[in-house]
Amino acid sequence: ENRAISLMENLRCIQCQGQSIHDSDAPIAAAMRHEVRQRVAAGQSNAEIEDWLKRRYGDWISFSPPARGIGLMLWIMPLLFLAGALLLARKRFGRAEK
Repeated sequence: ENRAISLMENLRCIQCQGQSIHDSDAPIAAAMRHEVRQRVAAGQSNAEIEDWLKRRYGDWISFSPPARGIGLMLWIMPLLFLAGALLLARKRFGRAEK
């Protein structure tokens, strides 16, 4: 059960979007929790269960998207925003010193 809970905490509810299937009260999350428990009881590894869910619902189901395709953008965008903010701050405060 602990392994199932750990896995459920890392999977996003497709209805609630911001909650894990462990925390969600949505009917789809309950069905997904049941499926995870069944697959854990059947002896499947966490990777096998996650792969099955990703094939069914897409990479978005995971709170840790892969660093490829659209998931790569999710990893890179914060760095680009930070770099842009630093450039703007340098430009803005650099003028004040002159």
